[in-house]
Amino acid sequence: MLNAVWVSWVGVSPSVALGQPLLRSGVAAGFPSPAEGYQWGSLDLNQHLIQHPAASFWVRVQGDSMVGAGIHDGDLLLVDRALPAEHGSVIIAVVDGGLTVKRLWKRLGKMQLVSEPTTHSPWEVSSDATFEVWGVVTHAIHAVR
Repeated sequence: MLNAVWVSWVGVSPSVALGQPLLRSGVAAGFPSPAEGYQWGSLDLNQHLIQHPAASFWVRVQGDSMVGAGIHDGDLLLVDRALPAEHGSVIIAVVDGGLTVKRLWKRLGKMQLVSEPTTHSPWEVSSDATFEVWGVVTHAIHAVR
């Protein structure tokens, strides 16, 4: 059984500036130097995240079948329809009328949709199934607390 995702269409508009403050120096994982000066710039999230604005959309994940790929229940996924769905890509697919997020595996002329963790059984795309790739997941946004 494939876990579905709930789709909420959020417009991707490159004309809307999403500039946020950006600390130009890296963040130390160890003890930072208090004497180091910090420089600030600006980060436009549209330019940073979206390669093909006219072919991109957001979906919200519902379920936990992809936590091994860093995709959690409630995450927002940025999906690009202009990118090819290659072996190993995380994709949004329509399977027999339902939407799902899975990793695409192509082996020996066959395709499988694989959950992570792999405790869920992979789903082999058969010739009699209704199957369509809606796009390739490029980014996941989730809260860390």
